[in-house]
Amino acid sequence: MRSDSNSDHGSGAHDSAGATPHVVLGVAGGIAAYKACELLRRLTESGHRVRVIPTESALNFVGAATFEALSGQPVRTGVFADVPEVAHVRLGRQAELVVVAPATADLLARAAHGRADDLLTATLLTARCPVLLVPAMHTEMWQHPATRDNVALLRSRGVVVLDPASGRLTGVDTGPGRMPEPAEIAEFARLLLERRDALPRDLTGRRVVVSAGGTREPLDPVRFLGNRSSGRQGYALARVATQRGAHVTLVRAHTAEDLVAPAAVRLVDTGTAAQLREAMLAEAASADVVVMAAAVADFRPAETIAHKIKKSDSGPPPLSLATNPDILVELVKNRPPGQLVIGFAAETGDEHGDVLHHGRAKLDRKGCDLLVVNAVGEGKTFEQPDNAGWLLGADGGQLELPSGSKALLASRVWDAVVARLD
Repeated sequence: MRSDSNSDHGSGAHDSAGATPHVVLGVAGGIAAYKACELLRRLTESGHRVRVIPTESALNFVGAATFEALSGQPVRTGVFADVPEVAHVRLGRQAELVVVAPATADLLARAAHGRADDLLTATLLTARCPVLLVPAMHTEMWQHPATRDNVALLRSRGVVVLDPASGRLTGVDTGPGRMPEPAEIAEFARLLLERRDALPRDLTGRRVVVSAGGTREPLDPVRFLGNRSSGRQGYALARVATQRGAHVTLVRAHTAEDLVAPAAVRLVDTGTAAQLREAMLAEAASADVVVMAAAVADFRPAETIAHKIKKSDSGPPPLSLATNPDILVELVKNRPPGQLVIGFAAETGDEHGDVLHHGRAKLDRKGCDLLVVNAVGEGKTFEQPDNAGWLLGADGGQLELPSGSKALLASRVWDAVVARLD
């Protein structure tokens, strides 16, 4: 089993149009198997051709008819099904991505030791594409030395094994071992298809702090000054960093309601620019890397009215504004030796210069090590699933970040960070 994206996928790797990615969705026999139905829906609705390969025990939780109806593909579990088609070889060769969710302790053990006693594990052995395993099990099983060794062995071969979330398990049990939500798994699936290679564990042991979302500055009990930031880019940065091995704290302001908190990430909630500043300065004190992705309101009402401002015939009252502190500049000024600080700049062109001109000027003013510059406007960056821009370095470097998922942009940022940490 390899994640070598340059290997031959076989003559049937694409459909006739060459535009539909072939994904194998493996499902092992755990209670989290019901979440595979939502993941399957997300993958198919994103334009993927998905073949579901459950284990026999998985069918105790979700029947074959459900997977067949949702995927439009036949469901088999054994290597002796479709013998003339040699399915246990063909499916792995055709796949551009293999996802196993949930991956139980038993499945991880069989995959790590090269077992091929059913269609799923045989497919894992023949796959020459990125492989994503999503563990789900009780805490004691996840933390057992045997499971930890199996995970380490799989990762050493280039397989992406996600760290599980912490939360409610079966019964009244809680703890690490919960399967991440389907939306998060689908995001990683898209990332691996975009990168065409595995995510390295090159941030292991590093402490990372990321901010996300938009601050809101109250005017009265029902109104505020804010911005359109959804927090998606900050979430993607935190999500990718933790799956590359980092210990991640996500300091979030206001974010989109549909965002799923990243698995295995510590959350700190804030609301205003002052609250975000306090949290970021405290968390950054012991961090190796700080990423200031939150959209901080530049101004706040000079006075917050205790009651709702009423309409009147004389028109609205005058609004006096005060300037919020520049959190990024403070982070740079107060950083400990060796810490990397990354900023974000949402820019538009004007009569004084284009987006890159303003981005370089901001990098000089802020003094951070790297600055991600995004062009913003209607349908760009804010509240969008995709992103693009440039990565500017204090050393004069410039890297274009082509349009792709926000997780892809996050992964490119972390590639640059790791190069500087090394």
